[in-house]
Amino acid sequence: MTRFRKVLIANRGEIAVRVARACADTGIGSVAVYADQDIDSLHVALADEAYALDGTRPADTYLSIPKLIRIAERSGADAVHPGYGFLSENADFAEAVLSAGLTWIGPDPATIRILGNKVTAREVAARVGAPLVAGSDGPVPDAAAALRFAEEHGLPIAIKAAFGGGGRGLKVVHHADEVTEAFDSAVREAEAAFGRGECFVERYLDRPRHVEAQILADRHGTVIVAGTRDCSMQRRHQKLIEEAPAPFLTPEQRARLVDAAVAIAQDVGYVGAGTVEFLVSADGLISFLEVNTRLQVEHPVTEETSGLDLVHEQFRIAAGEPISVTEHPTPVGHSLEFRINAEDVGRGFLPSPGRIDLFQVPTGPGIRVDSGVTTGSIVAPQFDSLIAKLIVTGRDRTEAIRRARRALDEFQIEGVATVLPFHRKVLEGDDFTATTEFRVHTRWIETDFADRLAASPDYHGKPAEASARRRFTIEVDGRQHTITVPADLVALGSQSADPSEPRPAESPADAPDDAIRAPLSGSLVKWLAQRGDHVAKGEAVAVVEAMKMEAQVFAPRDAILAQLLVEPGEAVTSGLQLATLA
Repeated sequence: MTRFRKVLIANRGEIAVRVARACADTGIGSVAVYADQDIDSLHVALADEAYALDGTRPADTYLSIPKLIRIAERSGADAVHPGYGFLSENADFAEAVLSAGLTWIGPDPATIRILGNKVTAREVAARVGAPLVAGSDGPVPDAAAALRFAEEHGLPIAIKAAFGGGGRGLKVVHHADEVTEAFDSAVREAEAAFGRGECFVERYLDRPRHVEAQILADRHGTVIVAGTRDCSMQRRHQKLIEEAPAPFLTPEQRARLVDAAVAIAQDVGYVGAGTVEFLVSADGLISFLEVNTRLQVEHPVTEETSGLDLVHEQFRIAAGEPISVTEHPTPVGHSLEFRINAEDVGRGFLPSPGRIDLFQVPTGPGIRVDSGVTTGSIVAPQFDSLIAKLIVTGRDRTEAIRRARRALDEFQIEGVATVLPFHRKVLEGDDFTATTEFRVHTRWIETDFADRLAASPDYHGKPAEASARRRFTIEVDGRQHTITVPADLVALGSQSADPSEPRPAESPADAPDDAIRAPLSGSLVKWLAQRGDHVAKGEAVAVVEAMKMEAQVFAPRDAILAQLLVEPGEAVTSGLQLATLA
C-alpha cells in the first residue's frame, strides 16, 4: 500500500482513533480535524497532524464539506477516510473528495446514492431476489400518507429516514394516534443528522432479530462476506451489544443472508467495505433492511473472528489492490462487542455529557478496548454518546460471555453516567446468555427489560459546561492567528458569553419549585404546548435534542403552562428551567 502518503480522517472520537492507528500500522501519515470542544481529544493527540474546524456544532465542523476539503488540501493529504456517521455515507462529500484530486476510501459516489437511499436500496434488493417486507413506493410526502399506509398494511410500521442510518430518523409506531408526531420527529432527526428529511414507511416485524453480513469488494471483481453479526440488543434502534458470528442461525438462514448480501453488492458494482442488514422474525422469516456503505461501529467483532483488519482492507481496496483473501473466511472463535455510551440507564438511557474523572479499562486474554477518551476527557453534548467499545473474544460463545463478565466488572468509569451497569445486568440473565436459543430481539430493552434496572444516583455525571473554552485572535509578525484557551484561565470582565454555549442551569437552592426542567444537556427543538395551556402530569410539553437523538420533556404535575423561558434552538444544560407552572 504505497499509493497513500497521508490520510485525512474526516471524523472524531473512537473511530478517528481507530483509523489513525491503522495509518500508523501501515506507515501512512494521519491528519485529524477537530471542533472547538475536541481540541484536547484523544484522536487529536494520536494523529500526526491536527487542524481546527473552527466551530462547535456538527453542521459547522464535521459536516462541513468545504472546510474538510480545504484542510485536506492544506495538509497535503492525498486520501480521505470518513469513518462512520457524519459524512461517511454522503455521496456529495465523496464526489468533492474525488474532484479535489484525492482518493476516497469508500464506495463510489453512485453506489452510495443507490444504496444510501433506502428506497432505491429496496429496489436493488427486490431485483436480486432478497427477501422484503411491504413498504411504501418511495418517500411519503407527509404524516397523513404514513397513516394511510398503516391503515392499508397494518401496524406496527417503521418510519425511516431515506438517507439515514444508525437509528437516527427511525421511529416505530404501534398506535395510529402516534403516527403524526412520530413522522414529524423522524423528519426533524433526519434533517439534523443527515441534512435531508425524506422518510419512507414499511411494515415492522414485531420482536425480530437484527442480523447483518459484512462485505468486502474490490475492483478486481471479488466480493466476500467477512462474517455475520447479530446486533439485536438495541435501545431507540441503536445497537448496544453486537456479536460475531451471528448465533442460533440455521445453515439455510446463514446461506440466505450471505447469498443475498453478495448479490446486492454485485448488482451495483460495490467497491469497499459495507454491511447488508436484515431482520429475522421469530418464525424464521428474513427481510432485507438496508445497506450501510461504510465501516460499522461493530466491525471489531468481525475482525476478531475472521482474522482480517477491515481498515487495512479498506486501504488496500481504495489503492486499487485486491482483497487479501478471495473466499468467505470461516469464523474462528466468538466475539462480543459492548458499546460504552455516556448514558444514564436508570433515566431511560438519557445522554450524560460531562468530564470523565476516571477511565480504567480491563485487560487480559481476549480483551480489546477501542476508545476515543481517557481520564480527563470531556464528553460533549453536541455529538454521539459513544465513548468506547469493549470487545471480548473466546474460543466459543460461552467462553466469550465468561470473559465479558470479568471484563465488565474490571471496567471503571467515573464522572459521567455510562451503560456499564446495563451490560453487567444483561450478562446475569438467561435471555442473552442461553446456550440453546436467543431470546433477545430489537425491542427487548423496551418490552422485556425496562423495569429490571432501577435508577442509580451513582451514575450521574458532572455538567459539560466545565469544558468551556474561549477563542481569541492575536497578531504575530503582522499575521493573524487564532488561539483557543480554557475559559477558567482568562478573565472575561464584561465580555458576553459565546452564544453557542449552553445556558447553565441555576443551582437547586435558587430554582423555583413550579418548573419544567431540561432532562439532559442539548438544545430545545420545539414546544409541544404553549403558554396558557392546561397540561396534565406526564404529558409531553417539549422536545430536547442531544447527541443526535430527541427526548421528550414531561410535565411534573397537572398545571397551567405559565411562562416559556427558552426559545426553540437555544442550547440548554441538564436541570435548566425551561418553563414555569401555575
